[in-house]
Amino acid sequence: MKLSRPARRAFLVVHVAASASWLGLTLGLLALGVTAATTGSAVTVDASVRAMQLFADWLLLPVAFLTLLSGVVLSLGTPWGLARHRWVWTKFWLTLATITATVFALRPGVNSAVAAVAASGPLPDAGDVLFGPVVSLSAYVFMTVISVLKPWGPTRRGRRLRESARGPAGRAAADDRPLASR
Repeated sequence: MKLSRPARRAFLVVHVAASASWLGLTLGLLALGVTAATTGSAVTVDASVRAMQLFADWLLLPVAFLTLLSGVVLSLGTPWGLARHRWVWTKFWLTLATITATVFALRPGVNSAVAAVAASGPLPDAGDVLFGPVVSLSAYVFMTVISVLKPWGPTRRGRRLRESARGPAGRAAADDRPLASR
């Protein structure tokens, strides 16, 4: 399936906006987590972890799934393909991994911090509110870098598809090239 130019542009805008939102939410979570972990004020800790819970419960997953969906549509509707280039394939799997980590690590960590603070206790472990945002932020920055640089070339599948698209004449011409240029 090939996307028309207007559809491709629309999905690209959605994908970039959703990805930037996901990155921004994570920066916000990190700022709130650092505030909760370093302040001496119980009121500030309470406000910080409650704000983190609001972000984690209502915003992170919808933005994450919009990023995943728009990225998959773009990859399948453009020549980049989902499994044709290593950088696209890497972004796909990292996106799935960060969504999974959000569901099973970040949100439960924030929820346990909120429960502890709501019971008039101290923040149980600063790692509960810092580890998830730090890991997520690292993954998003890495995905941004590979989106811009597009390293590593095609996958094995991508090379096969390129060769089959050339046809027999294209393959013969490619085989006539010197080994150094292959």
